[in-house]
Amino acid sequence: MSTINPPKALLFDVFGTLVDWRTTVTHTLSTQAAHALNSPSASVPTSVRLFASTISWPDFAQEWRDTYKAFTASQLSASTKKSQKHAFKTVDQHHHDSLVRLLADHNLTGLWSADQLHAIAQIWHFIDPWLDASPALHDLSKSFILCTLSNGNVALLRDLAAHADLPFSRTLSSEHFGAYKPSPLVYNGAAEHLGLRNDQCALVAAHLADLKAARDCGYQTIYVERVDEEDWGAEEVMAARREGWVDMWIGLEDQKVSLGGLAEIRGRFAVGNGYVGGRGWGGIADQIKA
Repeated sequence: MSTINPPKALLFDVFGTLVDWRTTVTHTLSTQAAHALNSPSASVPTSVRLFASTISWPDFAQEWRDTYKAFTASQLSASTKKSQKHAFKTVDQHHHDSLVRLLADHNLTGLWSADQLHAIAQIWHFIDPWLDASPALHDLSKSFILCTLSNGNVALLRDLAAHADLPFSRTLSSEHFGAYKPSPLVYNGAAEHLGLRNDQCALVAAHLADLKAARDCGYQTIYVERVDEEDWGAEEVMAARREGWVDMWIGLEDQKVSLGGLAEIRGRFAVGNGYVGGRGWGGIADQIKA
C-alpha cells in the first residue's frame, strides 16, 4: 500500500476491529443474570440458581462468540455446494438460537423469559466501541469512503453505527450478497457495489483470515491488532508478517503513542495534515455519501 496513492475506500470488519464485544457482552450477561436471580418477581428454578451462581460469564461470552465463528463457517460450506439450495440465516437469528442452546448446555434454561432472551440476544446491536474508533473514523471520513464489510446483518450494523457514533458512508453486510466472509462473493460484491476496482479498496480488520481472503480478491489490507482477537496462532501471525502480504500492519506496540489502532491509521495517512486529505479524496467521499 502506498500512502502517496492510497485506496479510495476503507472497508471495515466490525466485531473486534471497531467494537469491544467481549466487555459489553460479558457485562450484559452478568448484570442480567444478577437481576434475574435477585428479582422478587422472577421464578427461577433452584437448580438453575445453583448453576448460575458458579458459571463464568466471561467464558460463556467467549463460547457465544465461538458459536458465531462455527456458524459462519458452516454457512460458507453450505453456500459453496451448488447442488444444494442454501437458505441464508442472519447473524441476529443465530445469536438468539445459539444463546438458547448454550443456556441449555449449561443447565440454565429458565434463567430468563422468552422476552428477556430476545432482548439479551439484541445486545450485539449495542456493543461499545474501542476508544479510538469513533474519533479516528470521523477524521478518516474526510479523505476516504468508509464502509462496513461485516458478517453482521444490516439492521445490526446500522444500530451499532448509531450507538457507537461510527460515521460510515455505506453499510455493507454479507446479507447483501447471500454469503458470509471469507467467501469471495462478499469482497467482490462490495467493491462492485461501491463502483470501484478491488485494488481501490482496503479492508481494515483485526483478523488475518479475513484479510487473507480479501487480499486473494485483490484488496489492499490493513491489520489492526486487538487484544485477544486474533484466531491464528503465534507462528502463523509471525509468518504472515514476514511474508508481507499485509500492506499496513498495526501491532499493539504501534498503538502506545497513537493511542489506538485506528488513530495509527489516521497518523500514517496523515489525514488532516494535507497528505491524503484535500479536494480530490474529499470529493470522492462526498459523491458516495450523496
